[in-house]
Order: sequence, then C-alpha cells, then structure tokens
Amino acid sequence: MLLCMSDNRQENPSAPLHSVSVAGVVVREDGRVLAIKRADNGTWEPPGGVLELAEAPEDGVRREVYEETGIKVQVDRLTGVYKNTSRGIVALVFRCRAEGGHEQLSDEAMAVEWLTPGEATSRMAEVYAVRVTDALLDGAPRVRAHDGRRLARGA
Repeated sequence: MLLCMSDNRQENPSAPLHSVSVAGVVVREDGRVLAIKRADNGTWEPPGGVLELAEAPEDGVRREVYEETGIKVQVDRLTGVYKNTSRGIVALVFRCRAEGGHEQLSDEAMAVEWLTPGEATSRMAEVYAVRVTDALLDGAPRVRAHDGRRLARGA
C-alpha cells in the first residue's frame, strides 16, 4: 500500500488551522530595543506581522520590521516560538541588529521608539514583554503558549 502526505484539511475538515507570524526584537548597540505602538489598538509590541505564504521566516522579519519602522535589520537568531491558543497564531521571534534606515511611522505604527528593556517590558503586555526578555537571553529559543493576554502556566 502506498501512503502519501496530502492536504489534511481535505481529508479532515475539522483539522485546526494556524497562521504564522514573525517579529523582530531589534537590539541597538546601547542595548535599547525597537518597539512600535500599534495604530489599530494602541499597544506596544516588537515590530512584526503575518508571514507570507512563499516567504522564508528571516525574510518576513526583515520585511515586517522595515515596513513598520523604516529600520533595515540583520537577523541574528530565533529566540522564541509563541502560540496564541485562542487565535491559532504561532509567532516566530528573532533577535535582530539594525543595519540602516531611520525611524518612521507607518499605517501600522503610530509611534516608533528605541526603549530600554525595562521601558519595553513596562509598556508591553505580558505576552509581548516576554518576547523581548527572551530575545535578550542567551541559549536555546524559548517555546511558550498564551491565550492572547496571559502566558500559560509553566510557560
């Protein structure tokens, strides 16, 4: 019998659907991190967004950070994988370095600022602040789950 992989959604219409997003924790030489205040909901977050279908994750991070902030980045490494269990979004977060460009507002960002890590974590909701703190740590990427507001127990 020949077994092959197929689109699971065709065989099982109740199969869960997920979307993948990417975000960049851009760290400047002085230790400050790039943050945006989102135009749609006024929250502070690392810049990022939905990964396009044919796009490599690192390319998506570069594109999203530039589109939202005007800053061109070099992607250093994956620092975390975060699943929003209520919305089915898996976010890949990368530590990055600024390579050029200048801060500018966009349709998605009503403010763009370089914050100290303390300022970033105090302005951001827990589920975004942990992405910054994880990106500043050495070692293997962290894997965490949350419900959109709070980290899951043990995360």
